[in-house]
Amino acid sequence: MIHFESDYLEGACPEILERLVETNMDKTEGYGEDPYCESARDKIRKACKCSDAEIHFLVGGTQTNMTVIKALLKTYEGVMDAPTGHISQHEAGAIEFTGHKVFPLPSEDGKISAAEVKKFMDDFLKDGNRDHMVRPGMVYISHPTELGTLYTKKELTDLSNVCREYGIPLFMDGARLGYGLMATDTDVTLPDIAELCDIFYIGGTKVGALFGEAVVIPKPGLIENFFPMIKQMGASLAKGRILGVQFDTLFTDDLYMKISGHAIHMADKLEQGLRDKGCRFFLETPTNQKFIIMDNKKLEELGKSVVYEYVQAYDDNNTVIRFCTSWATEEKDIDLLLDLM
Repeated sequence: MIHFESDYLEGACPEILERLVETNMDKTEGYGEDPYCESARDKIRKACKCSDAEIHFLVGGTQTNMTVIKALLKTYEGVMDAPTGHISQHEAGAIEFTGHKVFPLPSEDGKISAAEVKKFMDDFLKDGNRDHMVRPGMVYISHPTELGTLYTKKELTDLSNVCREYGIPLFMDGARLGYGLMATDTDVTLPDIAELCDIFYIGGTKVGALFGEAVVIPKPGLIENFFPMIKQMGASLAKGRILGVQFDTLFTDDLYMKISGHAIHMADKLEQGLRDKGCRFFLETPTNQKFIIMDNKKLEELGKSVVYEYVQAYDDNNTVIRFCTSWATEEKDIDLLLDLM
């Protein structure tokens, strides 16, 4: 079997494993108070061009989304999101478990717009019963989205402006951020994100690390006493230096961007090969996720050799599936998949 169902199938890139072995017997303070975490923070600040940024290392994406959203919202507030967003679809109700409502806004190709946020906020503020309702308290987006699409700099700027107009934070889920930053023709950079988002995270789990995400707060103090909340939510590690070593390695010699670029190169090769074979695409995506429509009978045959991600039924005879490349995808597996197709 060859596997294209996700981008976190392998362990970690070799550079991280080598560094973990090299530092294994070092004795350090816990919970991120070690020199490796501090070095990683300095490198991330430089990459973001944000010298004052507050940075925390958390264990995984769901824990990060849940912790950040719970920490930012008051007890009577909810979070706006696309219906296809990770917190709406694939986190087992983690946000609702914390006591907060998720408001699904109209979206296009996985993206919500500033206009929809403005309309939702205006409708809420005009409602005479708003004191009896859950108040919209923040906006959650992901970049890339769950559909592999990307925000443009203008779209991100417009979202940032409308959030600041209404005094609510803009939170970006960056679980696959490297693949978004290295996508062909994107005009969004890491410094842009640091300027336009109130809080975001740089994904490690899906981009070369064993596990872990780096939460970046460009303007320190957004969340008072954030660390106790992280620990309370089970999102911290006593051996925090394991996270620090990983992100310190990823942000040394541009490794994070290099391995992300490899995934995009493999995805572009796969996309061209699928087009050459006449495959129908469900939507256009510039990142490492490719969505195609397949005849159910052909899909049953393909499933004997290839593991893919089921997305949704397209009609009675066809299904939408996803192929996903990663930092570790090998060209020979792309060739084998295309041969099987």
